[in-house]
Parts: sequence; C-alpha cells; structure tokens
Amino acid sequence: MVKINELNHYTQQLMQVERFKDYCPNGLQVEGRTEIRKIVSGVTASMALLEAAHKVGADLILVHHGYFWKNEAPEIVGIKQRRIKFLLTHEINLMAYHLPLDAHGELGNNVQLGNLLGFKAQAYIGADSLLAYTEIEAVLTLSEVATMLELRLGRRVMVIGDHEKKIKKIAWCTGAAQSYMEQAIASEVDLYISGEISEQTTHQSIESGVAYISAGHHATERYGVQALGCHLAQKFNLEHQFIDIHNPV
Repeated sequence: MVKINELNHYTQQLMQVERFKDYCPNGLQVEGRTEIRKIVSGVTASMALLEAAHKVGADLILVHHGYFWKNEAPEIVGIKQRRIKFLLTHEINLMAYHLPLDAHGELGNNVQLGNLLGFKAQAYIGADSLLAYTEIEAVLTLSEVATMLELRLGRRVMVIGDHEKKIKKIAWCTGAAQSYMEQAIASEVDLYISGEISEQTTHQSIESGVAYISAGHHATERYGVQALGCHLAQKFNLEHQFIDIHNPV
C-alpha cells in the first residue's frame, strides 16, 4: 500500500515531466481515494477502461492518453462529464503520462516497442528526442520487417515502399508520430515506423525513398504503460493489471 501523493511525487520525478512541453497535464489528473493497493494500466482512459478497472478493484488507473488536452473544450459535459463522474463516484485515481512515457529511456513506449521487435535504440533524434534510431545487424527486406511487426503486434500493418527494399537503418516513434517523417528522412534511414499515417506521408515516403510502416496507434503504445505499471507495482509492493481495450486505429 502507498499514499497517492507519494506515488504521484515519485512518478513525476521518474518520468522527468519538467523536460516536456506537452498537450496535456502529466501526472495525477483526477484524485480519488488516498491509499493505493491496486493499479490498472491501459492505453486510453475510455469509459470501457474505467468500468473494467472498477470491476477488478482498481484504486488507480494509469494511462498514456488521459484528459484535459490542449485546445479541447473546457466544459465538463457529455462524455467528459460521465467519465469524470464515474471516477469521482468510485473514488478512483487517474494518472496519465503522454510525451514523458513516449520518451522514457527505460520504460517508454519507444524503448518497449523496440524491445518487442528486438531493436535496441542506439540513439534518439528529433524534437524532444522522441524518435528512436538503430542500425540492425542482419539486413532485412521491408516485407520481412512488416511481417515481424504483424506477428508481434497481432494486427495488419500498412506498408509504403518497395517490399523488397533492403532495410538496415530504422527509426521509429509510437502513436500518431507520422508528422516526424521529415526528420526521419533527414536522418537518412531506410525505414520509419509509427502508429498512424496521413495522406501526405505516402508522398513523402515515395519521393524520398524512405519506406514507411503504419503499425497502429493503439497497438504500438500498449507497452510503455505496462512497463511503468509493473515498475510502480514492484517499487511499492502493489498489485498491477494491464487491461487492453481493443482499438483498431
């Protein structure tokens, strides 16, 4: 058992929140009961996750995508009202880490996705060092990398580029990081992997010769929050359970 304030303070320091200018508050977003025994982690604080977490007795819900995003309407009405009311009614804490969880050098989404694929990040590039970079030992074709992603993530991926292209230098950034394509191109990689794809990403890939794989926003960001949840559970002797709410995007 641990007090929520102690847990929040520790996690803020661990995730180096002060490094980032983010689109949302990082840390404790909705305060619930004081004492924490069980953490439920998930990618997004949807109502489905809140209900599932309550059902298994969570004191704290830990997510990558929380609430109170920049430029969203400030009124607590509709979906936002129902979610926050649910948390307050059941005294469940909500803690969210966005960019700090993407970039963390041990527990972050990028590191954890790399671990899943057998890619060890050798450097970090781009804004806030959010793009992981590696040069793999054995040259693979683009098709082979795509197949590996599909097997490890359990979903189809979208591939832009010549499937027989030889891949040696790879950059990746989980989630909706297709906007970093230009930085990946400037880094002269053979392949850039992210979660989503935009219309212009296709043209950037074809015209630059840098292959692109869209592997799923949700699918690529399932692993950092699990790693953080496990770390906190071990640190404070808590119970931890990851609940995966399916999202095809």
